[in-house]
Amino acid sequence: MQIKPNFFEKAQAIARQIPYGRVTSYGAIARYLGAVKSARTVGWAMNASKTDTSVPAHRVVNSKGILTGKNHFEGTSLMQQLLENEGVLIENYQITNFKEIFWDPSIELRL
Repeated sequence: MQIKPNFFEKAQAIARQIPYGRVTSYGAIARYLGAVKSARTVGWAMNASKTDTSVPAHRVVNSKGILTGKNHFEGTSLMQQLLENEGVLIENYQITNFKEIFWDPSIELRL
C-alpha cells in the first residue's frame, strides 16, 4: 500500500524545486496545491522543515516579497543572508526585485 504525502510534505516538495536565486510565495504554493486559502499552512510547513536542509524555506516569502518568515530562522538575519548569498536584492526585509525573480509553481510546474 502506498502512503500519500500530507500537505506539509507536498508543500516542502514544491519548495525543493524553487531554483537558486528565485523565490515564491506561501500563497503561490498553496494555489498550486489546490488549497488557495492555505498560505499560512504552507508557512507552517516551511517552519516544520527547519532540520531538513533539502528544503530551501528561505526562498518562500509573502505575496509582497517581504521576509515574514525571518523570525523562524536562527539569528536575526539568516533568511536575508541566505537569499543575498543567492543574489537576491533585499532592502528593509523586502525583496526589491521580487517581480523579476518570482517563481510561480503554477506556471513552472505542470500538474
